[in-house]
Amino acid sequence: MPKSNPTPTPSTPSAASTPAPAAAPKASDAKLNPFLKKQKARLLALRDGMLDSMAGVAKDNLRSRAEGNEASAFGMHQADAGSDAYDRDFALSLLSQEQDALYEIEEALKRIDNGTYGICEMSGKPIPHPRLEAIPFARCTVECQSQIEKQRKAVRVRQPVTSLFGLTEEEGGTAAAEAEEEETPNDVKE
Repeated sequence: MPKSNPTPTPSTPSAASTPAPAAAPKASDAKLNPFLKKQKARLLALRDGMLDSMAGVAKDNLRSRAEGNEASAFGMHQADAGSDAYDRDFALSLLSQEQDALYEIEEALKRIDNGTYGICEMSGKPIPHPRLEAIPFARCTVECQSQIEKQRKAVRVRQPVTSLFGLTEEEGGTAAAEAEEEETPNDVKE
């Protein structure tokens, strides 16, 4: 009878092995409707393309930087150095934008797994399928997105400069002027 107990024990470790968690995501993929499956495949393809693009830009940027280090700063013409700096800044800007897009793609994949993909984060209304086909990582409906962009545009309106340091009187513009006036008499006494 003691030998019959070891038989159930080996079956328990095989049930707790790592392949069981790998099967769980496939089961959730099976529950997705055809539209979500297609969108998930598109998002995965976009993510892979972005990662390849980012790797290429980073590799080219590092290669040009290594070539730039071979030439001494004294031997390089100023215009060439400026062009190289501009190209490097442009490549880094592209990498930053691609990193932002990659983040949005990852978040969309999480929303698919959570069951919230295609639901506007602002209004809670369903996002139309044509919008999701055009922008697979869209978070909001067109109406909510335009409202968000209007708010951002309003924030970006430039405020008039009221003092040398851009401070208004409430923020300390008068306090700075008063501090300067207090320092002047002290300097005269010494």
